[in-house]
Amino acid sequence: GGVDSSVVAAMLYEAIGEQLVPVFVDNGLLRKGEREQVEQVFKINLKVPLVVVDARESFLSKLAGVSDPEKKRKIIGHTFIEEFEKEAKKHDGIKFLAQGTLYPDVIESISVNGPSEVIKSHHNVGGLPDWMDFELIEPLRELFKDEVRKIGLELGLPESMVNRHPFPGPGLAIRIMGDVNPADLDLLREADVILLDELKASGYYAKTWQAFAVLLNVKSVGVMGDNRTYDNTVCVRVVEAVDGMTATFAHLPHDLLERISRRIINEVDGINRVVYDISSKPPATIEWE
Repeated sequence: GGVDSSVVAAMLYEAIGEQLVPVFVDNGLLRKGEREQVEQVFKINLKVPLVVVDARESFLSKLAGVSDPEKKRKIIGHTFIEEFEKEAKKHDGIKFLAQGTLYPDVIESISVNGPSEVIKSHHNVGGLPDWMDFELIEPLRELFKDEVRKIGLELGLPESMVNRHPFPGPGLAIRIMGDVNPADLDLLREADVILLDELKASGYYAKTWQAFAVLLNVKSVGVMGDNRTYDNTVCVRVVEAVDGMTATFAHLPHDLLERISRRIINEVDGINRVVYDISSKPPATIEWE
């Protein structure tokens, strides 16, 4: 459903037509309205039939109580493969799994040459299980995001989809510090949609590489009206980059940051503090987990 996998779907549909079975897995870790957006893009823009699998319960039950980032990523990677294999059994002769792995995913997930360390397992690289029966097809494996976007435009995909900000395979699970649960997911979705709305309205969405909210699971004291609150803190992360290998935090106007903060605190019940991440990559990664 993201830029990379949609470009792969368009490429393969061009190459093998109806032999392609595009599968969209709703893992319960998506942003607000994302499932509906993906279904619409495949139906209207790509005109490719899409199989939608509702696997929310499966993912969330396996993630319950898990707070370690690497464990989260591996659980999500394994569960994706389980869902793909279930769907594959409904069709004859499915031998291959195509996915939108990019070169930065590979670099960060495995030690390619020499002494480099694994930074984090991307669910579609280091998070895949050994028992997987599929042979992987990864046509974008040696490309960067800016190159993939050019291919998407060449294939006729709409600019609004091709220029979407990157969204990680593990979704909101790695934007919640600690345990992943439905209540925290709902809280984060509401904060995230406000951030994206304000960035698009101000023109900064198109000027930045990636933007998202992180639920820190850190509570602090606040004041709402005449009442004392003890609620959640959300961190806003907005970065500028070319290929995602390095990034700098976006120097957003203070009035825009103030508007984002005010709206999140006033409109999302359960959040009383917003902070802005001014770390660059390296030493920090773009995502928090």
